[in-house]
Amino acid sequence: MHDIRAIRENPQVYVAGWSSRGVDQADGLVADILRLDAELRHAQTTGQDALAKRNAASKLIGAAMGRKDMAEADRLKAEVESLKGDIAAAAEVEARVGKELRDLLAGLKNLAAEDVPDGEDEAGNVEVSRWGTPREGGPAKDHADLGEALGMLDFEAAAKMSGARFAVLKGQLARLERAVGQFMLDLQTDQHGYLEVNPPLLVRDEAMFGTGQLPKFEEDLFKTSTYQAEEHVSRTHELMFRSHQLREVGQDATGVDRELYEHVLEGPEKSDYRRYLIPTAEVSLTNLVRETILSEDDLATPMRMTALTPCFRAEAGSAGRDTRGLIRQHQFSKVEMVSITRPEDSEAEHERMTACAEAVLKALELPFRRMLLCKGDMGFSAQKTFDLEVWLPSQNTYREISSCSNCGDFQARRMDARFKRAGEKKTEFVHTLNGSGLAVGRTLVAIMENYQQDDGRIAVPTVLQPYMGGLTHVGA
Repeated sequence: MHDIRAIRENPQVYVAGWSSRGVDQADGLVADILRLDAELRHAQTTGQDALAKRNAASKLIGAAMGRKDMAEADRLKAEVESLKGDIAAAAEVEARVGKELRDLLAGLKNLAAEDVPDGEDEAGNVEVSRWGTPREGGPAKDHADLGEALGMLDFEAAAKMSGARFAVLKGQLARLERAVGQFMLDLQTDQHGYLEVNPPLLVRDEAMFGTGQLPKFEEDLFKTSTYQAEEHVSRTHELMFRSHQLREVGQDATGVDRELYEHVLEGPEKSDYRRYLIPTAEVSLTNLVRETILSEDDLATPMRMTALTPCFRAEAGSAGRDTRGLIRQHQFSKVEMVSITRPEDSEAEHERMTACAEAVLKALELPFRRMLLCKGDMGFSAQKTFDLEVWLPSQNTYREISSCSNCGDFQARRMDARFKRAGEKKTEFVHTLNGSGLAVGRTLVAIMENYQQDDGRIAVPTVLQPYMGGLTHVGA
């Protein structure tokens, strides 16, 4: 979310910032924001002035009646009634314009940090560093072919029960995936000081809004509702139809209307039953500090949390991309890292978090590179992002396996997450960071392809062998 006062004071900063992030006609957009802001403040001032006048007139009514000046009392009463209308009209404008302004600001992405390069898409990303040597040798098999040949990866069975972009892992390959996730979680907690959390997988609208998934990316999310909610809506429609039928034939519908009123009043609200499946544990972990005021001592060391969870993404905008294999699935597991910091600590924490993600790839001996994303390729909430891309022999290229972002105070404003410095009355917004440490499925893909053997087996990385009961090869 954006600070309206900052936009008001430095509009050209936002015009330039949003333009560089691909927002069309940013100058007109900022003009609309400032117009709505002016209308909102005018409505607020008008309402406050009318309220003050009404209160003053109300006090004078008693004095006039005490003097038995009924003409003056009647005039004041009429004035009070008129002012009540002015107050209501101002409140209506304030509510309408305020919502329009909030909705507009809620759909606008974060501004990029100063050191983020310009660029429209991934072609503008900048390579920062590389680690490891890509696999040499003959043509490498795709991970999907390797898994199917071993009889341990079944896309057909998954499609029959769930549709496209799902997979069934079996036997040693299923155990290897479990080992990958457990190893990464242990590394981040035991060596890097992240607190392990087991968070909810289903969250409310507010949590998704807080981290920036709503309202802009609703089509990429999976939603749920219960039978009770569906049943309640169905019963509501039934009663409304019955009421309409009775009136159409001139019959009394009072009883049905009363039943409808009580049903709506006592029944479940849609928001009480609708939930979103998390697309990443970033949502659950970051929202642990929503509507909270932390002390400076709480953030003397950045608050660091991690979780290994299933993640769910509809991938509505990715038709035709990676439709085969494990790279882009509707359901996958991921170890997520989240940090909450003071503003002055977030840049250093961003570097540290990215290094924690890199440590996983180094331990698994998987070649990778670090990329600094350009303004046009960053995610909605990010102000600066490093992507880690792992080498995939079958594609003869690097592919994203982790994304580590500093969001500044953007998410904190949406969640109202603050902290108070020692001796200060004023609160400040925290900074939030998130990163994959790593995506389990994509890590499994990288292991399968980089550790494939000529006989079709897959060697188990040394650090994973204790998690595999000493097994050195999958397919042995």
